[in-house]
Amino acid sequence: MPRPTKQIHLAAHFPGVNNTTVWSDPAAGSQIDFSSFAHLARTAERARFDFFFLAEGLRLREQNGRIHDLDVVGRPDTLTVLAALAAVTDRIGLAGTINSTFNEPYEVARQFASLDHLSAGRAAWNVVTSWDAFTGENFRRGGYLAEEDRYDRARQFLRTAVELFDSWPADAVVADKGTGAFLRQPGPGAFEHHDRFFDIHGHFTVPRAPQGRPVIFQAGDSDAGREFAASSADAIFSRHSTFEAGQAFYADIKGRLARHGRRPEELVVLPAATFVLADTDAEARELAAVIRRQQVSGATAIQFAEQVWNRDLTAYDPHGPVPLVDPLPGTNTVAQGRASVRMYDDRLETARRWRELGEAKKLSLRDVVIEVTGRQSFIGSAATVAETINRFVQEDASDGFILVPHIVPGGLDEFADTVVPLLQERGVFRTDYEGSTLREHLGLPAPA
Repeated sequence: MPRPTKQIHLAAHFPGVNNTTVWSDPAAGSQIDFSSFAHLARTAERARFDFFFLAEGLRLREQNGRIHDLDVVGRPDTLTVLAALAAVTDRIGLAGTINSTFNEPYEVARQFASLDHLSAGRAAWNVVTSWDAFTGENFRRGGYLAEEDRYDRARQFLRTAVELFDSWPADAVVADKGTGAFLRQPGPGAFEHHDRFFDIHGHFTVPRAPQGRPVIFQAGDSDAGREFAASSADAIFSRHSTFEAGQAFYADIKGRLARHGRRPEELVVLPAATFVLADTDAEARELAAVIRRQQVSGATAIQFAEQVWNRDLTAYDPHGPVPLVDPLPGTNTVAQGRASVRMYDDRLETARRWRELGEAKKLSLRDVVIEVTGRQSFIGSAATVAETINRFVQEDASDGFILVPHIVPGGLDEFADTVVPLLQERGVFRTDYEGSTLREHLGLPAPA
């Protein structure tokens, strides 16, 4: 008996400060004006996407002691933006990354429960960890947490937040037409939690949220991160955007659920994906090559190379050959800020491979960086991209995708107008929202 056709989940990610965004394009807008966030969220809602997603940046990255050039616009507070978007959207989910290392459960639970009420059940929290002492310098306990403890704290953080979310019975508050809401029973919201990380007790101030609790996302790719997601998350972001890697990740993460008493449909797998669209596949490939060169300027190429070489390379010509000097061993001291530091297991081996690639294909340093760093996930006509996305989902390489446009705020418009209708014609993507909450959009059960 054939398996039923899966429905595709789609989300929109506001890319913010990174080298995938083409800042120099005339169509590029502000990275901080609310109108940019509103445009992308409304486009995604018009296309009936599941949710709009914001990442988090807690410190401006530095390279060679200078602010990273892609960070100069800064990044506004995630929850403030999502709360504002709740007022200008109606159905789309609102997901945000909030760190479990530099925050406290009571504060975060209160913020997300409030967002869930303000949005009528559309809130989602992406739980992340950080052991980066550089970022931690912005906080009172900066750098105190050992790397091996980060998921232990995250697990206890989430467990504590869930206790707070669940501390109000669903029927503890009822509406009274004359006086407004009043307590139906005394003492709701009582909590008490004691472990090695948190020692708190009191009463939670926010009644039970429309979804029971916000949808929980997780993004870790380590074994500990995957296990954390399998035990606790409703959805997991994935960096595995190729078909084979996607299938392997999907099988691994879904296979972990049973030992936590969960079913495969209780965890949604969503890789991030970029895209380039044109009238034909050939035109899309040509456009993608142009965009890659816009994304990796000469200065950006030098910064990427410095993260491998662990030394100042500003004296080198990005349009010249890959440097012959060897990388410096040890901890990366050139780039600071976790988002900017790429982990290379063997710097000498990486440099050797880059030199061999440059010599074999007669590529400059900039060309090599363009070749070895990320490229668009989906390139082609609308029909080709729709077919490819559907194949990934139907053949269990993902449950859908979080789309990252290279232009803000209008970079999703063409996808919404051309690819989405083709997916709808195939019957694999909704033509309208069937529910009102994000849990309903994602097909997730209500929390027990």
